[in-house]
Amino acid sequence: MALTGYEKAAVFLASIGEEAASKVLQVLDMKYVENITKKMARLNSIRRSTIDSVIEEITDLITNGDIIVSGDAFIKRVLVKSFGEVSAERVMELATKKSALDSLKWVDAKTISNFLVTEHPQTIALIISLLEPAKAAEVFALLPEGLRPEVSFRIATTERIPESVIDELNVLLKGHIDVGGGPGKKIEGPKTLAEILNHCDRATESKVLDSVEEKSPSIADAVRQLMFVFDDLAGLDDRSIQTLLKDISSEDLGLALKTASQALKDKIFKNMSQRASELLKEDMQTRGPARVSDVEKAQLSIVKVARKLESEGKIILAGKGDEELVV
Repeated sequence: MALTGYEKAAVFLASIGEEAASKVLQVLDMKYVENITKKMARLNSIRRSTIDSVIEEITDLITNGDIIVSGDAFIKRVLVKSFGEVSAERVMELATKKSALDSLKWVDAKTISNFLVTEHPQTIALIISLLEPAKAAEVFALLPEGLRPEVSFRIATTERIPESVIDELNVLLKGHIDVGGGPGKKIEGPKTLAEILNHCDRATESKVLDSVEEKSPSIADAVRQLMFVFDDLAGLDDRSIQTLLKDISSEDLGLALKTASQALKDKIFKNMSQRASELLKEDMQTRGPARVSDVEKAQLSIVKVARKLESEGKIILAGKGDEELVV
């Protein structure tokens, strides 16, 4: 299994000794220190083959099999040397806590929605706001239809979750929600709701926005401006379009383009080979009528792929609500 960047950093620091590791940690931003030490806390031993793949430069120095890491004691000594006793305690506390997002990531959406359905709409909104957008959309879609309008409006109007409320959520979920101490957690309500709706079907999106607009047209407009829809793909640069085309099926593409703007169709055809473009056009002409729900499903599937590629840094989505790009 491939190691993440933080796992590689943890292996590296564990293999170079406390003195050298402490010097490295001193020059890192605290958020990186916290993430790396979380990975280090889970290490019991590091296989030589793993070290070889992470640091090829020191393979000639490794001769005695696995390197044993003494868990929390090792980490504590490194952190004390880097930041002193008090700061080390704080970092250790943050590193060893199991965050709410990490905990709920492995809980299926149905279980979460079943738990939330009996809670107050404000509590539901806060918990959903703390989930990753894809998981949040799953949970939101499983809520009773009559509950969604109130929950969606509360999500859109949330700006910050106070520390006291976070503590209450911790008690409610028995420690499954834990976003750390301090002044609370800032939430961009309209953006959070927009990201959730970007993972929902068109019917849900329409109903939710209509319900929000009834209470606050300005908030509904703010959410719409932040959403990224299928036709916004026309704003991608040619390289991003070409990258996207490699990761989507021709079947989804042909179906999704049935209701697409001419600008998007032109952009897609322009970035395909002549042969591939001709085949796609022929497929679209011979495919025949398609259900609107199937077209929307294909479009949503492609938007999800685009968002995944953006999160991986492979493309830039220059759609609604994004910053202006400098060429």
